[in-house]
Amino acid sequence: MAQAKKGNKVKVKYTGRLADGTVFDSSEGRPPLEVVLGSGHVIQGFDEALIGMVVGEKKTVVIPVEKAYGEYDPDKVMEVPIEQVPPDFSPEIGQKLEVGGVNGEIVMVVVREISDTHIYLDANPPLAGDELIFDLELVAIG
Repeated sequence: MAQAKKGNKVKVKYTGRLADGTVFDSSEGRPPLEVVLGSGHVIQGFDEALIGMVVGEKKTVVIPVEKAYGEYDPDKVMEVPIEQVPPDFSPEIGQKLEVGGVNGEIVMVVVREISDTHIYLDANPPLAGDELIFDLELVAIG
C-alpha cells in the first residue's frame, strides 16, 4: 500500500483535543480535511504525523507546543488606553477583533481584560502554549 509522503494531497478525518480532554476541533460531521503534505497549511506536527500513514490507518499523536502554535508570548498582549477606544465600541471579554499591526498588516486579537483605564488585547494564537493531541484517520491519498 502507498504511504503518504510530502507533496501528496491527502484527506484526513481528525479530532483535536487538549491534555484535559477538551475537544477544540474535529472533522466529525464535515467532509475530511484535504491538505497537501509539506505545504505549510497545517501546523508542523499535524503534517509530520500524516507522513508515512496508509489509507485506512488510524493513530493518535501528541504534538508538542513547538510543533503546534508555539509558546504563549506575553509580549503579544497589547495594553490600550481606554480613551483610544472609539466611543461607539463596547468591547467584551473574549471578543475577537481585527486591528492594524505596526507594519500595516491585519492582526487578529482577543479582548482578554477590560479595566477602568485600559483594554488588553491578546494577539497570541488561541492554542499557543498548548500541547495538542490528535486522533487521525487517513481516508485518501491523491
